[in-house]
Amino acid sequence: MAEVKKLTDELSNKIAAGEVVERPASIVKELVENAVDAGSTRVDIDIEEGGLSKIRVVDNGSGMTRDNAELAFLRHATSKITSERDLFQIASLGFRGEALPSIAAVSNLDLTTGTGEGEGTLIRYQGGKRIALSAAKSRKGTDITVRDLFFNTPARLKYMKTIHTETGNITDVVNRLALANPSVAITLSHNGRQLLFTNGNGDMKAVLAAIYGRRTAAGFLPVQASSMDYRIQGLAAEPEVNRASRQYISIFINGRYVRHFPIVKAVEKAYHTLLPIGRHPMIVLHIEMDPVLIDVNVHPAKLEVKISKEQELLSLIEQALKETLQKQTFIPEVETSRAKNPKSEQMPLEWDTPSRGAEHSRRQKTVSSPASSTQPQEAMQPAPEEAMESSAPAYALEPDPAARTEETIDTQYAVRPAAESGKTEAENPDAGRVPELEPIGQLHGTYILAQNDTGLYIIDQHAAQERIYYEYFRDKITETNRHIQELMIPITLELSSEEERIIASYEEELKQAGVYLEPFGFRTYRVSSHPAWFPEGEEENTIRELIQQLFEDKKIRVSALLEEAAILMSCKGAIKANRHLRGDEIQSLLNDLRHCETPFTCPHGRPVFIHFSGYDMEKMFKRVM
Repeated sequence: MAEVKKLTDELSNKIAAGEVVERPASIVKELVENAVDAGSTRVDIDIEEGGLSKIRVVDNGSGMTRDNAELAFLRHATSKITSERDLFQIASLGFRGEALPSIAAVSNLDLTTGTGEGEGTLIRYQGGKRIALSAAKSRKGTDITVRDLFFNTPARLKYMKTIHTETGNITDVVNRLALANPSVAITLSHNGRQLLFTNGNGDMKAVLAAIYGRRTAAGFLPVQASSMDYRIQGLAAEPEVNRASRQYISIFINGRYVRHFPIVKAVEKAYHTLLPIGRHPMIVLHIEMDPVLIDVNVHPAKLEVKISKEQELLSLIEQALKETLQKQTFIPEVETSRAKNPKSEQMPLEWDTPSRGAEHSRRQKTVSSPASSTQPQEAMQPAPEEAMESSAPAYALEPDPAARTEETIDTQYAVRPAAESGKTEAENPDAGRVPELEPIGQLHGTYILAQNDTGLYIIDQHAAQERIYYEYFRDKITETNRHIQELMIPITLELSSEEERIIASYEEELKQAGVYLEPFGFRTYRVSSHPAWFPEGEEENTIRELIQQLFEDKKIRVSALLEEAAILMSCKGAIKANRHLRGDEIQSLLNDLRHCETPFTCPHGRPVFIHFSGYDMEKMFKRVM
């Protein structure tokens, strides 16, 4: 066995650097956080070649005396921890005292600092060894330049990505630091080109505009909430402003950016049914709490944390976001600039000719106006096949309702229109979020055309009725989730040995959820009854989903399954495309939609409405220039 030896300081610092200095972005993060902790109101960052050649961070903070500057390069030296008690109530961004010695160990580093009183100090390190210590020009603040990163650790250098990638990582870090500190003016430049500038006036929306652009920033809404233990403040994007990854969900706790998956899930739950599948919200959320309630010392880069009373915080976040989003009207505006085609792509206006008249009339038949039928609505019915082949001109009235087929939409429950509930708009505050609309007609038997003083609205009839049914089924299922359905023909399940173990371990939890599994042979179970809310045809899949939840989470989340069931039933029950509607059916659909809690998207997050303003229409027809 090899002899035990104490590592040299040089080797210890290189090992520590492996924890603290993963890449150039890690250095930028450490240095800027130190600048913020020093009370800086301005921080300038200048990098070259993705930070591998040069990183310079200049701040106007409190600076250091010569003695403090020398001590700052010793391992475990810090100005932020004085006792063991401080470890459990950390209020600063950096505290371990390893950043400067770790950075100096793998680079050539110059530090110039001063308190503004008397002369400043210059310290120069090369590969972890101090090579210079001298007086410098008096200034208040600190100027650190890091050159030739990883020059003495070629194995680390080999694993660095392209300059473009490393620059992107630094930009991402600086953007989050700017969002965390809107009262600090921050600039970032790469190879002489400015990538970010914030003015430090404390306006969070101004920081968002500097990062994402003014138009994107305009789509953010203020969020505020508080409890005995937590205070939440931030900006949440409207559902239309979304992205394909969770990278744009920025969570800050006591000014520190953290990656905390339970909070991210709480945010996404608040946007549930408002975003399409695969899309994620943009949000900046600042959370303030007593430092005693959070442990930041669970990750080398302090990105992950442990939170006391976490469930209280998650509920507060979800509720605050839901309340903010439910107060808004989200109808996408169609912009005329996007509607234009390049001249080379513009299609000439085609008139009927004998050779293509039939095809043209078929196209025109897809637009129809509602009839003024006074018959009571029972269900939305399709037009007969012969009507589909009619060559009636555009906006022709629908055929006589008496001639329509008897086919109806097959649903488990008959939805009573909210408009018939007897409630006034004052009693239904959600109704005011959807404007009063006058139906014009249908397009392709799929889209409802309606108008008011503000312009033209196009409504996806399937998405609209999906939303109406979803909210109905969601409430109905919640009322009946304890009812049990006895089966005439039991369901038989063949399970794996692992699934069999789960059933044996969580038998009581399954019974509480209303699922009773009886052994019925080798790895086979029989189900004679199940909760009445199980979607028809999906009973076996739902039971397997319950078992999978127990495997992954050690508990059953009935609420999640109820939600999936409501979405499934709403999708199956909603009217499909290519179904022509009577005028009273269209009006009833719009009335029901106005009384929905969230009428602007279907349960899958797709938009229900699109709006062309009167001005946009005039621009498209060149009535205004």
